[in-house]
Amino acid sequence: MSALPQAPEALLRHLEWTVIRRLDGMLHGTYRTMFRGAGLDLADVREYQVHDDVRHIDWNVTARLQELHVRQYIEDREVATWFLLDLSPSMDFGAARDKRSNLIQFVTVLTRVLTRHGNPVGAIFYGDGVEVVIPPRTGRRHVLHMLHTLITRPVLTRSSATALEHLLSTAQQLIRRRSLVFLVSDFISTPGWTKALAQVNRHHETVAIRVSDPAEFQLPQFGMAMVGDAETGEQIFVDAQDPAFRRRFAAAVEKREAAIREAFAAAGVDALELSTEDDLIDALLRFAALRKQRGRATVGLPRHLEVAT
Repeated sequence: MSALPQAPEALLRHLEWTVIRRLDGMLHGTYRTMFRGAGLDLADVREYQVHDDVRHIDWNVTARLQELHVRQYIEDREVATWFLLDLSPSMDFGAARDKRSNLIQFVTVLTRVLTRHGNPVGAIFYGDGVEVVIPPRTGRRHVLHMLHTLITRPVLTRSSATALEHLLSTAQQLIRRRSLVFLVSDFISTPGWTKALAQVNRHHETVAIRVSDPAEFQLPQFGMAMVGDAETGEQIFVDAQDPAFRRRFAAAVEKREAAIREAFAAAGVDALELSTEDDLIDALLRFAALRKQRGRATVGLPRHLEVAT
């Protein structure tokens, strides 16, 4: 893959031409928000149906009629979207392309799609702790501001261990109005973030975007070498061709993957895997299909992030 433009305006134009324009031809429909219950007037109460959000159950009506009923609200056509961005040193890992470049492209495309339909978008940057908060706004100039901040942010060579719990608790304090929240991370973090993610998801429609590189799952056979922890700088000498070491590595990967899957399930969030080898359009189509398959309200996303059937 050729190197991406580094100037914010050039990169945005590149993505508008190569990704967003093509997406407009693959996805269909006119914009409308799918989110209900943003604190607007109650429109109606009806019987509960499969896939309804349990947070909309009206317990008073349910108790009176002895059947589950949910509240319906007048839709809000301006829903804020927040990106919680993990920019810790492990996000700079990658063979053909680093994970941070993947994050930048994904966030830029979704931000542009959302803002051009009038949805304000904000972001919280996390590196060695919470670093930057960009309040939600709309417009192309705002997208360029976010992109410039992402591109020009210095790369951390070392930091304390990533604590996604801190990022999520900060978001819980800052984001007052019900919003769409994307947590974009490789989820290489100290334990304890599952509960914080579930708390955010109780107040906001939350989606986990997991950015990864194939080398994190399948150890390359590079022989004997010194390898380092991108987060802490700790180094160890390993023999990547040793069968016993490779078995231990595979077991550790499986344990990590099972823990992450369980965490997403426990928090009740949708999760999209975004590999450094992925085509961005394919990833966005998978995301649209994921949301459609779940049959849940998609906060603030344009209708043309629904796959044609």
